[in-house]
Amino acid sequence: MHKNFFHNLKVYYEDTDSGGVVYYANYLKFLERARTEALFSIGFSNKKIQEEFNALIIVKSCNIEYKKSAFLEDELTIRSFVKSITKTSFFMNQIITKDEKIIVESQVHLVFIDRNGKPIKIPEDIYSKFKPYFCDTIKA
Repeated sequence: MHKNFFHNLKVYYEDTDSGGVVYYANYLKFLERARTEALFSIGFSNKKIQEEFNALIIVKSCNIEYKKSAFLEDELTIRSFVKSITKTSFFMNQIITKDEKIIVESQVHLVFIDRNGKPIKIPEDIYSKFKPYFCDTIKA
């Protein structure tokens, strides 16, 4: 069984439209924050990855399904885990819940690149710390 990263957040006024409903694009920001916190939890940051490995993690694609709305001052939880991984990239599934009910499901394809934009092998230090969060699906 794999581990999950969890990130909690509160919906602020700035996240909503005039009706108090979270604006759809803001869910992407919430997911990014959760991924950033996941990196911090294993001892890394985007800045540290740039400095130590001369690498960046970029979003190649994102598939997101909105199931229900979130509203002003809702408390949300984002659960993240690595669904599959290759030598240069991984798919992270992220699920946003409100009161333990799924409101958003997403799958984000993330790629490690060098400063020239060329895909590179995931550094071993990062790979080994992410390993407990992998599902069983590992690709060559």
